[in-house]
Amino acid sequence: MTLGINQPYFLPYLGYFSLINLVDEFILFDTVQFIRHGWIERNRILKPGFGWQYISVPLIKAKRETIIKDMLINNEIAWQNKLIAQLVHYKKKAPYYNIVIDLLSSVIYEKFESIVDIDNKLLNEICNYLEIDTPISIFSENNSNINSVEASDEWALKICLAYEADQYINLPGGRDFFNKEKYENLGIKLNFIQMKDIVYSQKRDYFEPWLSIIDVMMFNDVPTIKNYLNQYDLI
Repeated sequence: MTLGINQPYFLPYLGYFSLINLVDEFILFDTVQFIRHGWIERNRILKPGFGWQYISVPLIKAKRETIIKDMLINNEIAWQNKLIAQLVHYKKKAPYYNIVIDLLSSVIYEKFESIVDIDNKLLNEICNYLEIDTPISIFSENNSNINSVEASDEWALKICLAYEADQYINLPGGRDFFNKEKYENLGIKLNFIQMKDIVYSQKRDYFEPWLSIIDVMMFNDVPTIKNYLNQYDLI
């Protein structure tokens, strides 16, 4: 079995979905410390005119050592309306604007308490839209007995052993943290998925790369996106 593990991201970039599509099972790793200004509660879309801007979910302030699964959404703020308003400028140029807005609205206006729950729901809904059938689970809900590790790369190693996985694929950002030999000695092949440069029409002069999957969905139909998902190198 090929396993993918990553922290839960909010409307992540295309490569995150390419990883989900590639593996047999995908686990949202939510029992480590929440790092501020990352991708768990925010991502990037086009800004009107030029450049990019963040879309985000407001979180209740918490202690620095709070783990991801305990980060709560600040539902006293009408953040959903702001997010949709930030996307309105796509309407004039993006052919799939209405479809994307309907999908997003069907999720974000539900009542969620934790950032993990809304990230998970959005990931599943987008995967359904893109016809990705890989099961996604939340690590803290998997009744795992893995409580501690001696090195940062051993979380994934121990999870792979618990799931009897023989291959683990990760996004390239964590490549320097892993000891490949350690995995191979235990019969687990370790690879990293590197997306190729993908350029599509954003109806402007300059292409803004590596934005949220929302941008990809705004300008491309499902068959095209499914083709993009397979544009990677496994290293």
